[in-house]
Amino acid sequence: MKPLPPADYLGCPITVALAEESGVQLRAPRWSLWDSWIMLGGALVLAAIVAVTLHLFGAPRVIVILLGTLAPWAMLAGWPMLATRMRGNGPVIDLGIRLTWRDLGIGVLGGVVSLAVAAGLAGLSTLIFGDFTSSAGDVAAELSDSAGRPVIVLFAFLLAFGAPVVEELAFRGLVFAGLRKHGYSPGLTIVLSAVVFSLFHFEPARILVVGGVGLVLGFLRWRTGSLGAGMVAHSVNNLPAAVLVAAGLAG
Repeated sequence: MKPLPPADYLGCPITVALAEESGVQLRAPRWSLWDSWIMLGGALVLAAIVAVTLHLFGAPRVIVILLGTLAPWAMLAGWPMLATRMRGNGPVIDLGIRLTWRDLGIGVLGGVVSLAVAAGLAGLSTLIFGDFTSSAGDVAAELSDSAGRPVIVLFAFLLAFGAPVVEELAFRGLVFAGLRKHGYSPGLTIVLSAVVFSLFHFEPARILVVGGVGLVLGFLRWRTGSLGAGMVAHSVNNLPAAVLVAAGLAG
């Protein structure tokens, strides 16, 4: 049987080293890259089950849209936390959940860079695919037709602050750590995690945009060794769209 990598495997989050320095007895994590595929597949299945069930029971359109959109989050955030807690040292240590003032500053700068990258790639994508919208904008537009202002504001809040936390736990957390733990180089890990991040959004016209943002976020995860800067950058990247949604300018 192949021995498990130690808790401080090459490329592990900085939180592992900090825990060791503080005297915490760490165990070799038994979660693996397979947990990433379980997480992603489970998110898709859960979203489909919730959407179909709500539709069959005649739930209001706004409920179907919201819960169908948010249901995958239960797996995207829940599985990384459960897998690392049950078969590792917990999500804080194994996934690198940390936010310092330095991470905050780097995150804001990274968010501005990601917006610039996204804008440039959006222009290129328009030349290739023509005019396009985002799935979040489409959902917000549907909500505008069937929901009140509080629901719109709630969706904007989730877009700006909920999605960044959930998606960083999933893609720069479990996927990124799983690739590094499996022995992939930093560069390849950044690229592959960005590809998975982009494909999982299921938006062909925005694949370059989302992939470019994923590269920036993956770079931040590598350079800081934790998720804090990426979460901040992701929020900064989503904030303009969230403001437009809250202002009723969806799409």
